[in-house]
Amino acid sequence: MANGQWYPPQWPDRIRAHADGTLTPVQPRRAATVMLLKDGAGGPAVHMLRRRASMAFAGGAYAYPGGGVDPRDDDHQIGWAGPTRAWWAERLGVDERGAQAIVCAAVREMFEEAGVLLAGPAADEVVGDTTGEDWEADRAALVARELSFAEFLDRRGLVLRSDLLGAWTRWITPEFEERRYDTWFFVAALPAGQRTRDVSTEADRTVWIRPEEAAAGYDKGELLMMPPTIATLRQLLAYGTAAEALAAAPGRDLAPVLAQARLEGGEIVLTWPGHDEFTKHVPTGTAGTPAQAPRNPMGGARS
Repeated sequence: MANGQWYPPQWPDRIRAHADGTLTPVQPRRAATVMLLKDGAGGPAVHMLRRRASMAFAGGAYAYPGGGVDPRDDDHQIGWAGPTRAWWAERLGVDERGAQAIVCAAVREMFEEAGVLLAGPAADEVVGDTTGEDWEADRAALVARELSFAEFLDRRGLVLRSDLLGAWTRWITPEFEERRYDTWFFVAALPAGQRTRDVSTEADRTVWIRPEEAAAGYDKGELLMMPPTIATLRQLLAYGTAAEALAAAPGRDLAPVLAQARLEGGEIVLTWPGHDEFTKHVPTGTAGTPAQAPRNPMGGARS
């Protein structure tokens, strides 16, 4: 049975164009996404969103809260707690302004798409309930880019808790893709007193699910996912609690994973270094095969 690997129908033609030099790769946009975990009786569960089928990029696929860096995310007046910007710059392989922007994007996007905020009034505190009307007004203003994340934190007297994030992995969208992202994946635990909310305009469903259940759904072809999503789900299987995953994050290799395509015989071979399960063999004389849609909705409770 085919799995749920997201595979756009236009890829073969774009791969051929890239191979013969008629396609110029676009510059990837920096982005961040967060694997938000909470502990349960059967082990940690991860918060996932199903992207609306109408979305131009990965429509219908399950993913984590995340998105692109806002140019204002490198505002140096932002309140900051946890490892220094210099520490994060070394960890993420960028300069200090870039490091702040990426970490801010991770925290901001999780608040925008899930209503969870890794920030507090002091370096050893984190906010509690964020479900009130005033919080929702600020969240909506952030989504609309009417309010910058720095302004939001300053208005509420909050500092970003970078110590509550762990950098996990980094994937770069293939050079032949029309929309490209250089994405850092982070891991975090749901703060006490907070809960996720189904508020993302880019998703039609959200769920808490154990990584092994989500991976099984992918393997059966029931759940559509991009390679980075299923790869990170499988990596989470080794940890019995959210704290264990966070403790493992500093030792994770952040060398970027970038898909490669080559001509071999009468076919295009598409590979992701270090992830053999995603290898695709595409005949050079045929059009692409449409991405397989999930046959069944993901099981689990709504947030």
